[in-house]
Amino acid sequence: MADHELDVRGVNCPVPVMRMRKELETMTSGQTLRVLASDPGSVRDINAYVKSSGDTLLESKKTPEGDFEFLLKRV
Repeated sequence: MADHELDVRGVNCPVPVMRMRKELETMTSGQTLRVLASDPGSVRDINAYVKSSGDTLLESKKTPEGDFEFLLKRV
């Protein structure tokens, strides 16, 4: 279970990663964030974000419904 959840399904790039970044900024080190997205571009954008931010992408998967689910850990 994640400490925070963010549902950005139905929103297109670059909005999902922008909202995710804002949510991560409110979190403390060690907390986790679960993100649900429908835009395939979010896979690329979130991977690029974690490489530059230092936050950790713990899990990335496609849901049975066709959405994308990410679990991130704030550093």
